[in-house]
Amino acid sequence: MTSAANTAPLWQPDAGRIAAARITHFQAWAAERYGAPADGGYAALHRWSVDELDTFWKAVADWFDVRFSTPYETVLSDRSMPGAQWFPGATLNYAEHALRTAEDPARADDPALLHVDETHRPTPVSWSELRRQVGSLAAELRAIGVRPGDRVSGYLPNIPQATVALLATAAVGGVWTSCAPDFGARSVLDRFQQVEPVVLFTVDGYRYGGKEHDRTDTVAELRSELPTLRAVVHIPLLGTQAPEGALDWTALTSADTEPVFEQVPFSHPLWVLYSSGTTGLPKAIVQSQGGILLEHFKQLGLHCDLGPEDRFFWYTSTGWMMWNFLVSGLLTGTTVVLYDGSPGYPDTGAQWRVAELTEATLFGTSAAYVMACAKADVHPARDYDLSRIKCVATTGSPLPPDGFRWLHDEVAPDLWTASVSGGTDVCSCFVGAVPTLPVHIGELQAACLGTDLQAWDPQGKPLTNEVGELVVTNPMPSMPIHFWNDPDGSRYHDSYFDTYPGVWRHGDWITITDRGSVIIHGRSDSTLNRQGVRMGSADIYEVVERLPEIRESLVIGLEEPEGGYWMPLFVHLAEGATLDDGLRTRIKQAIREQLSPRHVPDEVIEVPAIPHTLTGKRIEVPVKRLLQGAALEKAVNPGSVDNLDLLRFYENLGRTRR
Repeated sequence: MTSAANTAPLWQPDAGRIAAARITHFQAWAAERYGAPADGGYAALHRWSVDELDTFWKAVADWFDVRFSTPYETVLSDRSMPGAQWFPGATLNYAEHALRTAEDPARADDPALLHVDETHRPTPVSWSELRRQVGSLAAELRAIGVRPGDRVSGYLPNIPQATVALLATAAVGGVWTSCAPDFGARSVLDRFQQVEPVVLFTVDGYRYGGKEHDRTDTVAELRSELPTLRAVVHIPLLGTQAPEGALDWTALTSADTEPVFEQVPFSHPLWVLYSSGTTGLPKAIVQSQGGILLEHFKQLGLHCDLGPEDRFFWYTSTGWMMWNFLVSGLLTGTTVVLYDGSPGYPDTGAQWRVAELTEATLFGTSAAYVMACAKADVHPARDYDLSRIKCVATTGSPLPPDGFRWLHDEVAPDLWTASVSGGTDVCSCFVGAVPTLPVHIGELQAACLGTDLQAWDPQGKPLTNEVGELVVTNPMPSMPIHFWNDPDGSRYHDSYFDTYPGVWRHGDWITITDRGSVIIHGRSDSTLNRQGVRMGSADIYEVVERLPEIRESLVIGLEEPEGGYWMPLFVHLAEGATLDDGLRTRIKQAIREQLSPRHVPDEVIEVPAIPHTLTGKRIEVPVKRLLQGAALEKAVNPGSVDNLDLLRFYENLGRTRR
């Protein structure tokens, strides 16, 4: 493959921006104190961060003034994966660091949170008020009997109460876990029943798309199916009275109580996140207080360049790891914007309006939203004042090249566009934003500090400028400490370490270019492998969804028993479009000319919509199993998908093809 080094960047930070970046100051400081390279820019700093892993993470802890209430014996006592032991002997508390800005009298009345709903009227919560509410709720949780290690659950939208509940849980050493209220009862129970929560925070309903959605019956079902609950806390978002036996949110958060932060071991559980769970129960992924604290300080304070003057808005829900990541913006003294509502209400430009109203400096969204704006003829810079935005970041799926160009043309020519990629599994990014590096169209800027990211061939040989498996060859502090209900660690091991022993295999196809940037090609377990030529599904989507008639698509590659290979492309058409022979021809021609003649689909099939997981990812592997003839209940966990009825089409198609 040809070198990528000669293509001109879409964006290049100027000398002033590089000099002002926090990562630049960190490098100079680490060079003076810890032997980091003073010269060579980001590439040299990254190489040092993985070669001198222990020293790098010690430097991160010192730079961000992590408060260890008891000192650590060493940084990394065991490097093996899985099972790395970070900062043994140390104790600390995540919530104490998240609320540290409130201790500064000059900042106490500044907004820690800005809450926006579909009325688009921002409501601030000051640092002192946030700290007071957390102190009050933490004391009440202790009074209920919540002890370190107990699980506390939230069935909540992205509202300030969810942030308060998470921080209060962390303050007492409890283990937080949450689902968004658009999840149905079965989906929530598939998650919460695994971890047996003792407290459940709930709303009576939520507002989305201009409508109220009552959740009273769902909450009643959750209460009846979670026998470990000692308390249920009612948050009257729709104004209803607390049901019998439930505690009232206001009563629990009205005291003026100084928060008490339980000092817990570095590896003490902080929260449980869940994989999409498209086959079987979702994996209950446990991450630690100390591991998340350090990883998020690094990611938000250095890579995202966030500080006290910033406002951090990422469109997310409490059922997605990006919500946890967003809340961690508090660690850097940043004002965090919580938007609760539809991403496209009252129109497609809604998120840009929220960015304008809240004066966001870092706006995070999905690649799908960017492409939807492009197709809907949205013009952010023309219609909104986005002068405070320094960076637009995207995740969820690879940002297509057209998305890079659209952001450059329609938001600002001097815009730092950060396409990032990571996972729920580490609640962070493996690769993405670097404020001191150029941005090239279709590429993620670089592997993150402390992340020994490589692309490997099947024999474990590192590749450059060639497609390979995304692997991480050294431990990261935020890698799961374990999965819940996985006593021998076998499920954890099989999820990441069964292909390359001792090396994390994430399940993505990537290319690392010779300049250190990264291209994501899609999931390796749904890779299109035709006549020995591999291609990621994301590459197909990027080409097909440029066509104005295509709203969304799904491509599957199916190995057939007699040795053949069937590759159908399913398309969800834009309103008014028709899948006629002319459109079929243009779809195939676009793939043939822009990608590969080998990967032209055998059939183009119209579907009413594309199925997704509850966190918005296209469902590829379960659809593949359905097309191979598997029954729906065997191919997918019903509680993990946004619309189960959409999958019946593929089940029926699989039956007719057998």
